[in-house]
Amino acid sequence: MYLPFDQLPDNSRIWVYVSPRRFTPSEQEWIQSRLKDFCDSWATHGKGMPTSFTILEEQLLVLAVDESQLGASGCSIDSSVRVLKDFERKFQINLVDQGKLTLRDQSGQVHVLPALGIKSRIQGGEIGLEQEVMLPTIQTKAELSGLWQPLSKSWLRAYFPN
Repeated sequence: MYLPFDQLPDNSRIWVYVSPRRFTPSEQEWIQSRLKDFCDSWATHGKGMPTSFTILEEQLLVLAVDESQLGASGCSIDSSVRVLKDFERKFQINLVDQGKLTLRDQSGQVHVLPALGIKSRIQGGEIGLEQEVMLPTIQTKAELSGLWQPLSKSWLRAYFPN
């Protein structure tokens, strides 16, 4: 069953999916409508779960499930990926590929880059220490406050000259 995102507890499990570009206002409306319908029917083993979503920075889709009474099963997670695959086809974007790195520059612009070749981009000066990297390891709604980490404090700092 769908609940507004702010009504889910902080220990709710989340999945963050990144679009390579910002969604237009009309795309966001369409996505919100489809995700609300999906969340209303999202179930595990035939039982509804408290679920929600939010769109951050016009580019990041966050799905959330309150697993305090019933955890999301593999089949229920697969059903969410099928919905995201529909979005990919409709908007000709890639949401579920994990082979990318998400950065945010000082102006707040989000950049999605292939993970392959990131070291050479840093060494070539395309990526600077003033940028932030999205942490792909966050798992709960509470951790969303730490979604972005300065590159200088991330695993990527090893690629920068001393």
